[in-house]
Amino acid sequence: MSVPRVTVIIVSWNALPIVRRCLPSVARTRWPSLELVLADNASTDGTAAWVQQQFPQIRLIRHPENWKFSRGNNEAIRQTEGDYIVLLNNDVEVPPDWLEPLVARAESNRRIAAVQPKILQFEQRQMFEYAGAAGGYLDRLGYPFARGRIFDSLESDTGQYDTSVDLDWASGAALLLRRSALAHAGLLDEQFEMHMEEIDLCWRLRTLGYRITIAPLSRVYHIGGASLDAQSPRKLYYNVRNSLVMLRKNLSARAFRLVYWQRLMMDHGIAKTWLTRGRWARGLALYRAYWDATPMMKTYTPPTESGALPSYRRSILIDHVLRRKRVFSDLNPGDFR
Repeated sequence: MSVPRVTVIIVSWNALPIVRRCLPSVARTRWPSLELVLADNASTDGTAAWVQQQFPQIRLIRHPENWKFSRGNNEAIRQTEGDYIVLLNNDVEVPPDWLEPLVARAESNRRIAAVQPKILQFEQRQMFEYAGAAGGYLDRLGYPFARGRIFDSLESDTGQYDTSVDLDWASGAALLLRRSALAHAGLLDEQFEMHMEEIDLCWRLRTLGYRITIAPLSRVYHIGGASLDAQSPRKLYYNVRNSLVMLRKNLSARAFRLVYWQRLMMDHGIAKTWLTRGRWARGLALYRAYWDATPMMKTYTPPTESGALPSYRRSILIDHVLRRKRVFSDLNPGDFR
């Protein structure tokens, strides 16, 4: 049997210290048919020159400006030919054999379109990392959470999520994608710029009948916050804005209206709490996200019928805050579709 060609794409912008720290591990990846690509978003810190000098085997794609995560990856995907594409954040360190379980999982079933590894913290390597942990789900209002991470509650990896299960979404921090499936679903939505774009892509893939899953034998180590800190108001803005647009794109008009008004009331309550506690930047970022999402949502035509639905039938926010469901294993399996 022929070995599938794998293209690993790392998008970077003015992050030379991070690239120096993590790229050498990627260069040591073991796979017999491998293309490594660094897509540089017009960095001015010498990233491109350093990569050319230190790793001439890595293909360098220079973008003319900062196209952020979505377009930066899309343009690189269009210029490569791998059977599988791996989107990898520039702040992820990998062991040499990290790719093998991902490809093996994808090769086990042609309906599998996306696979992620376990994503663990760079410094505390027994702890799950915020950006994906052991695979993600959406609740009925579109809030994302993951096995090993609910909001800011992170778990230690004790093998409790070593099963390979179907997911709602896989993390863009380290994401293997089947190119033939992308030909059906399309690439990352470039209006999103960054954050939530991989969740939207996974939703579209699921609607087409593809599966999203995890290969728990693969582990990678994510520094996190290299682009935006987890508590950054700007990151909150992107997450909320893009979440609303994602709901508009993937739900029928009727289903979206029901979800939107519930989200609006819930997010308004959160923003008011932040404002009364003096957290002005976060409260205003949330309101701005709604303001800017409104014209963006008008550019999409909702589907006649909702496709794949979020797996978790309840509100993860209510369950986490009010019912004190702190970790994924606290959730009732019967509440998942």
